[in-house]
Amino acid sequence: MPSESGSRRARYIDLHLHSTASDGTHTPAAVVAAARAADLTAVALTDHDSLAGVPEAREAGTALGIRVVCGVELSATEGERETHVLGLHLSNPSEIESHLATFRASRRDRAERIVQTLNGIGVYLSFESVLEVANGGAIGRPHIAKAMVASGWARDVRDAFDRYLGNGRPAFIPKYRFGISDSIQLIHRAGGLAFLAHPGVDGTRARLETLAAMGLDGVEVRHPGHHAHDTARLATLTSHFGLLATGGSDWHGSAEGPRALGCMRVPYEWLERHDERLEEACRQGRVA
Repeated sequence: MPSESGSRRARYIDLHLHSTASDGTHTPAAVVAAARAADLTAVALTDHDSLAGVPEAREAGTALGIRVVCGVELSATEGERETHVLGLHLSNPSEIESHLATFRASRRDRAERIVQTLNGIGVYLSFESVLEVANGGAIGRPHIAKAMVASGWARDVRDAFDRYLGNGRPAFIPKYRFGISDSIQLIHRAGGLAFLAHPGVDGTRARLETLAAMGLDGVEVRHPGHHAHDTARLATLTSHFGLLATGGSDWHGSAEGPRALGCMRVPYEWLERHDERLEEACRQGRVA
């Protein structure tokens, strides 16, 4: 009797990847090439508040024979909580672009204010050096941290966050954020599905029930920041509330380790369920 692996080869996907369009180290095309080398069947490019890398990624996907899902990771607020929402399968990205332009402008303004704050406490850094590190991507604290390392103000990125940039540190400035309900609706207007990103221990029953009532479509169940018991609990709650599961490495460019591309071994069948739910949502008029 042939083995299962011999009769049907398992296919895996990674639906949480970042490129130089935000704070990743690889170009969108290089991200897709790395996914192909990792033998993945499909990926989603989910840059922070940016869709700029998707056309290049899709062109590479066509050339390499790998499906590329149009995605984004939106910064959002949920009461006093800072959170992220993954928008996947966006079929009408123009609907979301004007809002992303606002996000990007706010990111630049925040970065400038952080640099000004650093200069005010004696950590002298030019904003031009930060822009050079960002290289046209959606600017964020990791770019400032890398500029600080290059200028000798921090040993590494973690040190920059621990001493200056992290929450509650001397140069921390909150982001401009969209309410989570508004984020979900925006993703639906763009023809996509909305997923709560990497909730970890905060993915409680009460929270998921509330977000499901707001129209949330699913939860990022598999993520390298989750402990095994978090993953199991989130899978149970996701099923209980009729939500979809997604997963990914949250890869920013590391070649190996706990966040290596494809490390979460997300089954292709999850993507097929997304497709089925999206067709149903379109028929019911819940997404554009």
